[in-house]
Amino acid sequence: MRYFALACDYDGTIATDGRVDPATLAALQEIKATGRRLLLVTGRELDDLQEVFPELEIFDWVVAENGALLYQPSTREETALAAAITTDFAEALTKRGVEPVRRGRVIVATWEPHETTVLETIRDLGLELQVIFNKGAVMVLPSGVNKASGLTEALHRLELSPHNVVGVGDAENDHAFLSACEFGAAVENALPMLKERADLVLKRDHGAGVIELVKKMVDDDLRRLDRKVRRHAISVGADKRGRPMEIEPYGLNLLFAGPSGGGKSTLAKGFLEGLVDQDYQFCVIDPEGDYEDFEAAVVLGDRTRVPASSEVLQLLKDPGQNAVVNLLGVPLEQRPAFFAGLLVDLLEMRSRTGRPHWIVLDEAHHILPRQHLPGTLTLPQHLNNVVFITVLPEEVLPDALSLADMIFTVGEAPERTIAAFAEGVGDPVPPVRHRHLDKGEAVAWRRGGPVRRFNVAPTRFEHRRHRRKYAEGDLGPDFSFYFRGRERKLNLRAQNLIVFSQLAEGLDDDTWTYHLRRHDYSAWFRDVIKDPALADEAAAIESRRSLSAADSRARVREAIDTRYTLPAENPP
Repeated sequence: MRYFALACDYDGTIATDGRVDPATLAALQEIKATGRRLLLVTGRELDDLQEVFPELEIFDWVVAENGALLYQPSTREETALAAAITTDFAEALTKRGVEPVRRGRVIVATWEPHETTVLETIRDLGLELQVIFNKGAVMVLPSGVNKASGLTEALHRLELSPHNVVGVGDAENDHAFLSACEFGAAVENALPMLKERADLVLKRDHGAGVIELVKKMVDDDLRRLDRKVRRHAISVGADKRGRPMEIEPYGLNLLFAGPSGGGKSTLAKGFLEGLVDQDYQFCVIDPEGDYEDFEAAVVLGDRTRVPASSEVLQLLKDPGQNAVVNLLGVPLEQRPAFFAGLLVDLLEMRSRTGRPHWIVLDEAHHILPRQHLPGTLTLPQHLNNVVFITVLPEEVLPDALSLADMIFTVGEAPERTIAAFAEGVGDPVPPVRHRHLDKGEAVAWRRGGPVRRFNVAPTRFEHRRHRRKYAEGDLGPDFSFYFRGRERKLNLRAQNLIVFSQLAEGLDDDTWTYHLRRHDYSAWFRDVIKDPALADEAAAIESRRSLSAADSRARVREAIDTRYTLPAENPP
Protein backbone atom coordinates (compact mmCIF):
# COMPACT_ATOMS: atom_id res chain seq x y z
CA MET A 1 0.00 0.00 0.00
CA ARG A 2 1.28 3.44 -0.95
CA TYR A 3 -1.21 5.77 0.75
CA PHE A 4 -1.59 5.37 4.49
CA ALA A 5 -3.59 8.50 5.28
CA LEU A 6 -6.28 10.81 3.90
CA ALA A 7 -6.12 14.47 4.92
CA CYS A 8 -9.30 16.51 4.33
CA ASP A 9 -10.24 20.14 4.42
CA TYR A 10 -13.55 20.87 6.16
CA ASP A 11 -15.63 23.76 4.73
CA GLY A 12 -16.36 23.32 1.05
CA THR A 13 -14.78 19.86 1.00
CA ILE A 14 -16.27 17.30 3.38
CA ALA A 15 -18.82 19.89 4.59
CA THR A 16 -21.59 21.68 2.72
CA ASP A 17 -22.87 24.84 4.41
CA GLY A 18 -20.86 23.88 7.48
CA ARG A 19 -22.29 20.34 7.87
CA VAL A 20 -21.11 16.85 6.91
CA ASP A 21 -23.85 14.67 5.45
CA PRO A 22 -24.28 10.97 6.42
CA ALA A 23 -23.01 9.61 3.08
CA THR A 24 -19.71 11.52 3.40
CA LEU A 25 -19.32 10.40 7.00
CA ALA A 26 -19.88 6.79 5.90
CA ALA A 27 -17.15 7.15 3.26
CA LEU A 28 -14.72 8.44 5.89
CA GLN A 29 -15.55 5.45 8.07
CA GLU A 30 -14.96 3.16 5.08
CA ILE A 31 -11.47 4.52 4.41
CA LYS A 32 -10.61 4.27 8.10
CA ALA A 33 -11.73 0.63 8.12
CA THR A 34 -8.95 -0.12 5.61
CA GLY A 35 -6.37 0.75 8.28
CA ARG A 36 -5.60 4.18 6.91
CA ARG A 37 -5.37 7.25 9.13
CA LEU A 38 -7.70 10.24 8.85
CA LEU A 39 -6.65 13.84 9.38
CA LEU A 40 -8.79 16.97 9.28
CA VAL A 41 -6.97 20.10 8.17
CA THR A 42 -9.09 23.21 8.57
CA GLY A 43 -9.01 26.97 9.06
CA ARG A 44 -11.77 26.80 11.68
CA GLU A 45 -11.23 27.40 15.36
CA LEU A 46 -11.52 24.23 17.44
CA ASP A 47 -14.50 25.30 19.57
CA ASP A 48 -16.49 26.21 16.48
CA LEU A 49 -15.54 22.94 14.79
CA GLN A 50 -16.62 20.83 17.76
CA GLU A 51 -19.99 22.55 17.78
CA VAL A 52 -20.81 21.95 14.10
CA PHE A 53 -19.19 18.52 13.77
CA PRO A 54 -19.81 16.29 16.82
CA GLU A 55 -18.37 13.24 14.99
CA LEU A 56 -14.87 14.72 15.17
CA GLU A 57 -13.50 11.59 16.86
CA ILE A 58 -13.48 9.75 13.53
CA PHE A 59 -10.27 11.67 12.81
CA ASP A 60 -6.93 10.60 14.28
CA TRP A 61 -5.69 14.19 14.35
CA VAL A 62 -7.18 17.60 13.68
CA VAL A 63 -5.08 20.47 12.38
CA ALA A 64 -7.16 23.53 13.26
CA GLU A 65 -6.72 27.30 12.91
CA ASN A 66 -5.06 26.88 9.52
CA GLY A 67 -2.09 24.99 10.95
CA ALA A 68 -1.68 26.78 14.27
CA LEU A 69 -3.37 24.24 16.55
CA LEU A 70 -3.07 20.45 16.79
CA TYR A 71 -5.85 18.43 18.44
CA GLN A 72 -6.10 14.69 19.12
CA PRO A 73 -9.79 13.76 19.49
CA SER A 74 -9.11 10.43 21.22
CA THR A 75 -7.30 12.12 24.12
CA ARG A 76 -8.70 15.68 23.71
CA GLU A 77 -5.14 16.93 23.87
CA GLU A 78 -4.47 20.36 22.34
CA THR A 79 -1.08 21.63 21.22
CA ALA A 80 -0.52 25.20 20.03
CA LEU A 81 2.05 25.14 17.22
CA ALA A 82 2.83 28.87 17.47
CA ALA A 83 2.60 31.68 19.98
CA ALA A 84 -0.84 33.28 20.25
CA ILE A 85 -1.34 36.61 18.50
CA THR A 86 -1.53 39.31 21.15
CA THR A 87 -4.82 40.68 22.44
CA ASP A 88 -3.59 44.16 21.51
CA PHE A 89 -3.79 43.27 17.81
CA ALA A 90 -7.41 42.08 18.01
CA GLU A 91 -8.36 45.17 20.03
CA ALA A 92 -6.66 47.43 17.50
CA LEU A 93 -8.74 45.88 14.70
CA THR A 94 -11.96 46.46 16.65
CA LYS A 95 -11.05 50.09 17.29
CA ARG A 96 -10.54 50.55 13.54
CA GLY A 97 -14.05 49.32 12.81
CA VAL A 98 -13.30 45.72 11.85
CA GLU A 99 -16.26 43.51 12.68
CA PRO A 100 -16.46 40.65 13.48
CA VAL A 101 -13.05 39.78 14.96
CA ARG A 102 -12.65 36.17 16.07
CA ARG A 103 -9.85 34.91 18.26
CA GLY A 104 -8.72 31.29 18.49
CA ARG A 105 -5.96 29.75 20.55
CA VAL A 106 -3.47 31.37 18.13
CA ILE A 107 -5.32 32.82 15.16
CA VAL A 108 -7.18 36.11 14.70
CA ALA A 109 -9.72 36.17 11.87
CA THR A 110 -12.31 38.38 10.20
CA TRP A 111 -13.92 38.68 6.76
CA GLU A 112 -13.50 40.63 3.56
CA PRO A 113 -13.52 43.56 2.84
CA HIS A 114 -11.44 44.26 5.98
CA GLU A 115 -8.18 42.86 4.52
CA THR A 116 -6.74 46.32 3.85
CA THR A 117 -7.35 47.45 7.42
CA VAL A 118 -5.83 44.20 8.70
CA LEU A 119 -2.67 44.72 6.64
CA GLU A 120 -2.37 48.38 7.70
CA THR A 121 -2.74 47.40 11.37
CA ILE A 122 0.00 44.78 11.08
CA ARG A 123 2.26 47.41 9.49
CA ASP A 124 1.43 50.14 12.03
CA LEU A 125 2.03 47.87 15.02
CA GLY A 126 5.26 46.51 13.53
CA LEU A 127 4.20 42.88 13.86
CA GLU A 128 5.60 39.86 11.99
CA LEU A 129 2.31 38.31 10.92
CA GLN A 130 0.90 36.92 7.69
CA VAL A 131 -2.56 37.12 6.13
CA ILE A 132 -4.13 34.04 4.52
CA PHE A 133 -7.39 34.11 2.58
CA ASN A 134 -10.04 31.41 2.53
CA LYS A 135 -13.08 32.13 0.32
CA GLY A 136 -13.85 35.45 1.94
CA ALA A 137 -12.29 34.73 5.33
CA VAL A 138 -9.24 36.81 6.32
CA MET A 139 -7.00 34.86 8.70
CA VAL A 140 -4.04 36.37 10.53
CA LEU A 141 -1.33 33.93 11.64
CA PRO A 142 2.26 33.98 12.84
CA SER A 143 4.79 33.96 10.02
CA GLY A 144 5.45 30.50 8.55
CA VAL A 145 2.30 28.87 9.92
CA ASN A 146 -0.06 27.29 7.40
CA LYS A 147 -1.94 24.07 6.78
CA ALA A 148 1.18 22.37 5.42
CA SER A 149 3.23 23.10 8.55
CA GLY A 150 0.41 21.86 10.77
CA LEU A 151 -0.03 18.70 8.70
CA THR A 152 3.70 18.00 8.91
CA GLU A 153 3.55 18.08 12.70
CA ALA A 154 0.51 15.78 12.81
CA LEU A 155 2.21 13.29 10.50
CA HIS A 156 5.29 13.36 12.71
CA ARG A 157 3.11 12.20 15.60
CA LEU A 158 1.85 9.35 13.43
CA GLU A 159 5.38 8.49 12.16
CA LEU A 160 4.12 8.98 8.62
CA SER A 161 5.69 10.79 5.67
CA PRO A 162 3.75 13.27 3.49
CA HIS A 163 4.70 10.92 0.63
CA ASN A 164 2.16 8.44 1.98
CA VAL A 165 -0.71 10.92 2.24
CA VAL A 166 -3.59 11.93 -0.05
CA GLY A 167 -4.99 15.43 0.52
CA VAL A 168 -8.25 16.99 -0.67
CA GLY A 169 -9.38 20.62 -0.50
CA ASP A 170 -11.15 23.49 -2.25
CA ALA A 171 -9.77 26.94 -1.40
CA GLU A 172 -6.81 29.36 -1.40
CA ASN A 173 -5.47 28.16 1.93
CA ASP A 174 -5.24 24.57 0.62
CA HIS A 175 -2.43 25.22 -1.90
CA ALA A 176 0.50 24.52 0.44
CA PHE A 177 -1.33 21.69 2.14
CA LEU A 178 -2.08 19.80 -1.09
CA SER A 179 1.43 20.44 -2.45
CA ALA A 180 2.87 18.87 0.69
CA CYS A 181 0.93 15.64 0.10
CA GLU A 182 2.10 12.98 -2.31
CA PHE A 183 -1.25 13.24 -4.06
CA GLY A 184 -3.47 16.33 -3.98
CA ALA A 185 -7.11 16.32 -5.12
CA ALA A 186 -9.55 19.19 -5.57
CA VAL A 187 -13.32 18.79 -5.32
CA GLU A 188 -15.34 20.05 -8.29
CA ASN A 189 -16.39 23.24 -6.48
CA ALA A 190 -12.75 24.21 -5.76
CA LEU A 191 -11.33 27.53 -6.92
CA PRO A 192 -9.97 27.42 -10.51
CA MET A 193 -6.36 28.05 -9.47
CA LEU A 194 -6.43 25.13 -7.02
CA LYS A 195 -7.87 22.88 -9.73
CA GLU A 196 -5.01 23.82 -12.05
CA ARG A 197 -2.41 22.71 -9.53
CA ALA A 198 -4.16 19.61 -8.18
CA ASP A 199 -3.09 16.13 -9.25
CA LEU A 200 -6.75 15.19 -9.68
CA VAL A 201 -9.91 17.25 -10.09
CA LEU A 202 -12.84 15.21 -8.85
CA LYS A 203 -16.00 15.08 -10.92
CA ARG A 204 -18.30 15.86 -8.02
CA ASP A 205 -18.43 18.69 -5.49
CA HIS A 206 -18.16 18.87 -1.70
CA GLY A 207 -18.72 15.58 0.15
CA ALA A 208 -19.72 13.74 -3.02
CA GLY A 209 -16.25 14.48 -4.40
CA VAL A 210 -14.66 13.08 -1.25
CA ILE A 211 -16.78 9.93 -1.63
CA GLU A 212 -15.45 9.64 -5.20
CA LEU A 213 -11.88 9.96 -3.95
CA VAL A 214 -12.39 7.39 -1.19
CA LYS A 215 -13.69 4.88 -3.72
CA LYS A 216 -10.58 5.32 -5.88
CA MET A 217 -8.33 4.81 -2.85
CA VAL A 218 -10.18 1.69 -1.72
CA ASP A 219 -10.34 0.24 -5.23
CA ASP A 220 -6.66 0.34 -6.19
CA ASP A 221 -4.75 2.76 -3.91
CA LEU A 222 -4.83 5.27 -6.84
CA ARG A 223 -2.53 3.05 -8.93
CA ARG A 224 -4.35 3.91 -12.17
CA LEU A 225 -3.37 7.53 -11.63
CA ASP A 226 0.33 6.93 -10.95
CA ARG A 227 1.55 7.80 -14.45
CA LYS A 228 -0.40 11.08 -14.45
CA VAL A 229 1.49 12.49 -11.46
CA ARG A 230 5.02 13.44 -12.55
CA ARG A 231 5.95 16.07 -9.96
CA HIS A 232 7.74 13.52 -7.74
CA ALA A 233 9.72 11.76 -10.48
CA ILE A 234 13.45 11.24 -9.84
CA SER A 235 15.65 12.51 -12.67
CA VAL A 236 19.02 10.79 -13.16
CA GLY A 237 20.03 12.53 -16.40
CA ALA A 238 18.84 13.56 -19.85
CA ASP A 239 19.23 12.37 -23.42
CA LYS A 240 20.82 14.41 -26.21
CA ARG A 241 17.50 16.07 -26.96
CA GLY A 242 17.24 17.29 -23.38
CA ARG A 243 14.46 14.88 -22.45
CA PRO A 244 14.87 13.84 -18.81
CA MET A 245 15.51 10.25 -17.82
CA GLU A 246 13.07 9.94 -14.95
CA ILE A 247 12.30 7.17 -12.49
CA GLU A 248 8.87 6.90 -10.94
CA PRO A 249 9.03 7.17 -7.16
CA TYR A 250 6.83 4.16 -6.48
CA GLY A 251 6.14 0.72 -7.87
CA LEU A 252 9.41 -0.13 -9.63
CA ASN A 253 12.45 -2.26 -8.86
CA LEU A 254 15.74 -1.15 -10.44
CA LEU A 255 18.98 -2.85 -11.43
CA PHE A 256 22.18 -0.80 -11.80
CA ALA A 257 24.79 -2.98 -13.50
CA GLY A 258 28.15 -2.55 -15.15
CA PRO A 259 31.90 -2.90 -14.57
CA SER A 260 33.83 -1.13 -11.84
CA GLY A 261 34.92 2.34 -12.88
CA GLY A 262 32.21 2.65 -15.52
CA GLY A 263 30.12 5.21 -13.65
CA LYS A 264 27.67 2.89 -11.91
CA SER A 265 28.41 4.43 -8.51
CA THR A 266 27.81 7.95 -9.85
CA LEU A 267 24.48 6.86 -11.32
CA ALA A 268 23.39 5.19 -8.08
CA LYS A 269 24.41 8.10 -5.88
CA GLY A 270 22.71 10.52 -8.27
CA PHE A 271 19.52 8.53 -7.80
CA LEU A 272 19.92 8.73 -4.02
CA GLU A 273 20.46 12.49 -4.25
CA GLY A 274 17.19 12.69 -6.18
CA LEU A 275 15.47 10.85 -3.34
CA VAL A 276 16.98 13.32 -0.89
CA ASP A 277 15.71 16.27 -2.95
CA GLN A 278 12.19 14.83 -2.88
CA ASP A 279 12.38 13.80 0.80
CA TYR A 280 11.90 10.09 0.13
CA GLN A 281 13.38 7.90 2.82
CA PHE A 282 15.90 5.19 1.89
CA CYS A 283 17.91 2.46 3.55
CA VAL A 284 21.18 1.39 1.87
CA ILE A 285 22.63 -2.04 2.60
CA ASP A 286 26.36 -1.46 2.18
CA PRO A 287 28.58 -4.58 2.24
CA GLU A 288 31.89 -2.86 1.45
CA GLY A 289 31.75 0.48 3.23
CA ASP A 290 31.33 2.49 0.02
CA TYR A 291 28.73 4.79 1.62
CA GLU A 292 30.47 5.52 4.91
CA ASP A 293 30.87 9.19 4.02
CA PHE A 294 27.56 9.67 2.22
CA GLU A 295 26.33 12.96 3.65
CA ALA A 296 22.61 12.34 3.25
CA ALA A 297 22.36 9.32 5.56
CA VAL A 298 23.35 8.08 9.01
CA VAL A 299 25.81 5.18 8.88
CA LEU A 300 25.11 2.33 11.30
CA GLY A 301 27.83 -0.25 11.92
CA ASP A 302 31.46 -0.55 10.86
CA ARG A 303 34.11 -3.25 10.55
CA THR A 304 34.20 -3.71 14.34
CA ARG A 305 30.47 -3.48 15.11
CA VAL A 306 27.46 -5.11 13.49
CA PRO A 307 24.33 -2.91 13.63
CA ALA A 308 21.27 -4.43 15.28
CA SER A 309 18.03 -4.51 13.34
CA SER A 310 16.34 -2.60 16.16
CA GLU A 311 18.92 0.17 15.78
CA VAL A 312 18.10 0.52 12.08
CA LEU A 313 14.35 0.62 12.73
CA GLN A 314 14.72 3.17 15.51
CA LEU A 315 16.59 5.52 13.20
CA LEU A 316 14.04 5.07 10.41
CA LYS A 317 11.13 5.92 12.72
CA ASP A 318 11.89 9.52 11.80
CA PRO A 319 10.76 10.00 8.17
CA GLY A 320 13.47 12.63 7.76
CA GLN A 321 16.33 10.20 8.43
CA ASN A 322 18.03 7.89 5.93
CA ALA A 323 20.13 4.90 6.90
CA VAL A 324 23.25 3.18 5.59
CA VAL A 325 23.66 -0.30 7.10
CA ASN A 326 27.39 -1.03 6.98
CA LEU A 327 28.12 -4.79 6.79
CA LEU A 328 31.91 -4.68 7.04
CA GLY A 329 31.65 -6.33 10.44
CA VAL A 330 29.59 -9.22 9.05
CA PRO A 331 31.59 -12.13 7.56
CA LEU A 332 30.98 -12.53 3.84
CA GLU A 333 29.27 -15.89 4.16
CA GLN A 334 26.89 -14.55 6.84
CA ARG A 335 25.69 -11.48 4.94
CA PRO A 336 22.77 -13.15 3.12
CA ALA A 337 21.34 -14.41 6.42
CA PHE A 338 21.87 -11.04 8.10
CA PHE A 339 20.05 -9.28 5.28
CA ALA A 340 17.22 -11.84 5.32
CA GLY A 341 16.52 -11.01 8.97
CA LEU A 342 16.75 -7.26 8.41
CA LEU A 343 14.49 -7.42 5.35
CA VAL A 344 11.72 -9.03 7.39
CA ASP A 345 11.84 -6.12 9.83
CA LEU A 346 12.03 -3.47 7.10
CA LEU A 347 9.01 -4.93 5.30
CA GLU A 348 7.04 -5.10 8.53
CA MET A 349 7.79 -1.40 9.05
CA ARG A 350 6.69 -0.72 5.47
CA SER A 351 3.40 -2.49 6.13
CA ARG A 352 2.69 0.01 8.93
CA THR A 353 4.14 3.23 7.58
CA GLY A 354 5.06 2.80 3.90
CA ARG A 355 8.69 3.45 4.79
CA PRO A 356 11.54 3.25 4.03
CA HIS A 357 10.38 4.26 0.60
CA TRP A 358 13.41 2.67 -1.08
CA ILE A 359 15.72 -0.20 -0.09
CA VAL A 360 19.08 -0.08 -1.89
CA LEU A 361 21.28 -3.18 -2.08
CA ASP A 362 24.84 -2.28 -3.02
CA GLU A 363 27.03 -5.18 -4.21
CA ALA A 364 23.83 -7.23 -4.46
CA HIS A 365 25.81 -10.38 -5.40
CA HIS A 366 27.16 -10.40 -1.82
CA ILE A 367 23.75 -10.01 -0.21
CA LEU A 368 21.72 -12.13 -2.61
CA PRO A 369 24.26 -14.56 -4.09
CA ARG A 370 23.16 -16.93 -6.81
CA GLN A 371 24.55 -19.82 -4.80
CA HIS A 372 22.84 -19.59 -1.44
CA LEU A 373 21.70 -22.05 1.17
CA PRO A 374 18.11 -23.20 0.59
CA GLY A 375 15.65 -21.52 2.90
CA THR A 376 17.94 -18.68 3.95
CA LEU A 377 16.01 -16.06 2.01
CA THR A 378 12.61 -15.97 0.36
CA LEU A 379 11.83 -12.73 -1.47
CA PRO A 380 8.20 -11.55 -1.53
CA GLN A 381 6.67 -11.66 -5.01
CA HIS A 382 5.23 -8.17 -4.59
CA LEU A 383 8.41 -6.54 -3.34
CA ASN A 384 8.85 -3.05 -4.84
CA ASN A 385 11.02 0.05 -4.58
CA VAL A 386 14.23 -1.97 -4.32
CA VAL A 387 17.49 -1.10 -6.11
CA PHE A 388 19.98 -3.86 -6.91
CA ILE A 389 23.52 -2.61 -7.66
CA THR A 390 26.09 -5.09 -8.92
CA VAL A 391 29.13 -5.63 -11.09
CA LEU A 392 28.04 -9.22 -11.64
CA PRO A 393 24.31 -9.60 -12.43
CA GLU A 394 24.88 -13.25 -13.31
CA GLU A 395 25.99 -13.88 -9.70
CA VAL A 396 22.78 -12.44 -8.19
CA LEU A 397 19.95 -14.69 -7.02
CA PRO A 398 17.66 -15.22 -10.05
CA ASP A 399 14.52 -14.61 -7.97
CA ALA A 400 15.90 -11.15 -7.16
CA LEU A 401 16.81 -10.30 -10.74
CA SER A 402 13.35 -11.32 -11.93
CA LEU A 403 11.88 -8.59 -9.71
CA ALA A 404 13.73 -5.81 -11.57
CA ASP A 405 11.46 -3.76 -13.82
CA MET A 406 14.18 -1.53 -15.24
CA ILE A 407 17.91 -1.96 -15.81
CA PHE A 408 20.51 0.80 -16.07
CA THR A 409 23.94 -0.14 -17.35
CA VAL A 410 27.22 1.69 -17.89
CA GLY A 411 30.66 0.90 -19.22
CA GLU A 412 31.69 -1.32 -22.09
CA ALA A 413 29.35 -3.61 -24.02
CA PRO A 414 26.00 -2.46 -22.60
CA GLU A 415 24.26 -4.68 -25.15
CA ARG A 416 25.79 -7.76 -23.52
CA THR A 417 24.69 -6.69 -20.04
CA ILE A 418 21.13 -6.07 -21.18
CA ALA A 419 21.03 -9.30 -23.19
CA ALA A 420 22.29 -11.32 -20.23
CA PHE A 421 19.65 -9.75 -18.00
CA ALA A 422 16.82 -10.30 -20.51
CA GLU A 423 17.79 -13.93 -21.03
CA GLY A 424 18.14 -14.45 -17.29
CA VAL A 425 14.59 -13.26 -16.62
CA GLY A 426 13.10 -14.93 -19.68
CA ASP A 427 12.33 -11.79 -21.69
CA PRO A 428 12.99 -11.24 -25.41
CA VAL A 429 16.32 -9.49 -25.88
CA PRO A 430 15.67 -5.90 -27.00
CA PRO A 431 17.63 -4.35 -29.86
CA VAL A 432 20.50 -2.23 -28.53
CA ARG A 433 22.03 0.23 -30.98
CA HIS A 434 24.31 1.80 -28.40
CA ARG A 435 27.40 -0.39 -28.32
CA HIS A 436 29.87 2.23 -27.18
CA LEU A 437 29.21 4.52 -24.24
CA ASP A 438 31.30 7.58 -23.60
CA LYS A 439 32.27 8.56 -20.09
CA GLY A 440 29.22 9.87 -18.25
CA GLU A 441 26.76 7.98 -20.46
CA ALA A 442 24.40 5.13 -19.59
CA VAL A 443 21.60 3.18 -21.17
CA ALA A 444 18.27 2.24 -19.60
CA TRP A 445 15.82 -0.47 -20.52
CA ARG A 446 12.38 -0.79 -19.05
CA ARG A 447 11.21 -4.33 -19.67
CA GLY A 448 8.88 -4.36 -22.66
CA GLY A 449 10.00 -0.93 -23.84
CA PRO A 450 12.80 0.59 -25.93
CA VAL A 451 16.41 1.03 -24.83
CA ARG A 452 17.36 4.66 -24.14
CA ARG A 453 20.79 6.26 -24.05
CA PHE A 454 21.32 9.28 -21.81
CA ASN A 455 23.90 11.43 -20.09
CA VAL A 456 24.14 10.77 -16.36
CA ALA A 457 23.55 13.84 -14.19
CA PRO A 458 26.61 14.80 -12.13
CA THR A 459 26.34 14.26 -8.39
CA ARG A 460 26.35 17.30 -6.11
CA PHE A 461 27.86 15.85 -2.96
CA GLU A 462 31.59 15.38 -2.73
CA HIS A 463 32.24 11.83 -1.64
CA ARG A 464 35.53 10.40 -0.47
CA ARG A 465 35.97 7.03 -2.10
CA HIS A 466 35.77 4.52 0.69
CA ARG A 467 36.18 1.15 -0.99
CA ARG A 468 37.75 -1.13 1.56
CA LYS A 469 38.62 -3.73 -1.05
CA TYR A 470 41.01 -1.16 -2.59
CA ALA A 471 42.07 0.59 0.61
CA GLU A 472 42.51 -2.39 2.93
CA GLY A 473 41.66 -5.63 1.14
CA ASP A 474 43.93 -8.02 -0.68
CA LEU A 475 43.68 -7.50 -4.43
CA GLY A 476 45.60 -10.69 -5.09
CA PRO A 477 49.00 -11.23 -6.75
CA ASP A 478 47.76 -10.50 -10.27
CA PHE A 479 46.35 -7.07 -9.38
CA SER A 480 48.87 -5.88 -6.80
CA PHE A 481 51.47 -3.19 -7.48
CA TYR A 482 55.11 -4.32 -7.40
CA PHE A 483 57.98 -1.93 -6.58
CA ARG A 484 60.91 -3.56 -8.48
CA GLY A 485 63.15 -0.73 -9.65
CA ARG A 486 65.27 -0.28 -12.73
CA GLU A 487 67.35 -3.44 -12.30
CA ARG A 488 64.46 -5.43 -10.77
CA LYS A 489 66.40 -6.00 -7.59
CA LEU A 490 63.26 -5.50 -5.49
CA ASN A 491 59.93 -7.32 -5.44
CA LEU A 492 57.87 -5.34 -2.92
CA ARG A 493 54.20 -6.20 -3.31
CA ALA A 494 51.47 -3.64 -2.48
CA GLN A 495 48.19 -5.58 -2.31
CA ASN A 496 46.14 -2.45 -1.52
CA LEU A 497 46.43 1.31 -1.18
CA ILE A 498 47.45 1.25 2.48
CA VAL A 499 50.40 -1.02 1.78
CA PHE A 500 51.23 1.04 -1.33
CA SER A 501 51.47 4.20 0.80
CA GLN A 502 53.49 2.43 3.49
CA LEU A 503 56.02 0.98 1.04
CA ALA A 504 56.31 4.28 -0.82
CA GLU A 505 57.27 6.09 2.38
CA GLY A 506 60.29 3.84 2.95
CA LEU A 507 61.27 3.37 -0.68
CA ASP A 508 64.60 4.64 -2.00
CA ASP A 509 64.36 7.63 -4.35
CA ASP A 510 65.71 5.81 -7.40
CA THR A 511 63.09 3.06 -7.27
CA TRP A 512 60.28 5.53 -6.63
CA THR A 513 61.39 7.77 -9.51
CA TYR A 514 61.84 4.82 -11.88
CA HIS A 515 58.14 3.86 -11.60
CA LEU A 516 57.11 7.53 -11.56
CA ARG A 517 58.76 8.27 -14.92
CA ARG A 518 57.21 5.15 -16.45
CA HIS A 519 53.73 6.36 -15.32
CA ASP A 520 53.27 3.05 -13.53
CA TYR A 521 51.36 4.63 -10.64
CA SER A 522 48.68 6.28 -12.76
CA ALA A 523 48.31 3.11 -14.84
CA TRP A 524 47.68 1.01 -11.71
CA PHE A 525 45.20 3.52 -10.32
CA ARG A 526 43.31 3.57 -13.62
CA ASP A 527 43.42 -0.10 -14.63
CA VAL A 528 43.25 -1.87 -11.28
CA ILE A 529 41.91 0.58 -8.71
CA LYS A 530 39.38 1.82 -11.32
CA ASP A 531 39.71 5.41 -10.15
CA PRO A 532 40.19 7.65 -13.23
CA ALA A 533 40.25 10.85 -11.15
CA LEU A 534 43.09 9.54 -8.99
CA ALA A 535 44.85 8.28 -12.10
CA ASP A 536 44.61 11.68 -13.79
CA GLU A 537 46.01 13.46 -10.75
CA ALA A 538 48.86 10.95 -10.47
CA ALA A 539 49.61 11.35 -14.19
CA ALA A 540 49.91 15.11 -13.73
CA ILE A 541 52.39 14.55 -10.88
CA GLU A 542 54.34 12.02 -12.96
CA SER A 543 54.69 14.57 -15.76
CA ARG A 544 56.21 17.28 -13.54
CA ARG A 545 59.92 16.57 -13.80
CA SER A 546 60.78 19.57 -11.63
CA LEU A 547 59.38 17.79 -8.54
CA SER A 548 61.82 16.03 -6.26
CA ALA A 549 61.23 12.40 -5.33
CA ALA A 550 60.08 13.46 -1.86
CA ASP A 551 57.63 16.05 -3.25
CA SER A 552 56.11 13.72 -5.83
CA ARG A 553 55.81 10.96 -3.22
CA ALA A 554 54.00 13.30 -0.83
CA ARG A 555 51.64 14.52 -3.53
CA VAL A 556 50.67 11.02 -4.63
CA ARG A 557 50.04 10.06 -1.01
CA GLU A 558 47.90 13.18 -0.54
CA ALA A 559 45.89 12.36 -3.67
CA ILE A 560 45.13 8.91 -2.25
CA ASP A 561 44.22 10.27 1.17
CA THR A 562 41.70 12.76 -0.24
CA ARG A 563 39.76 9.95 -1.93
CA TYR A 564 40.08 7.10 0.50
CA THR A 565 39.65 6.89 4.24
CA LEU A 566 42.83 5.32 5.57
CA PRO A 567 43.43 4.48 9.22
CA ALA A 568 44.83 7.25 11.41
CA GLU A 569 47.65 4.93 12.42
CA ASN A 570 48.88 2.34 9.98
CA PRO A 571 49.25 -1.16 11.38
CA PRO A 572 52.75 -2.44 11.92
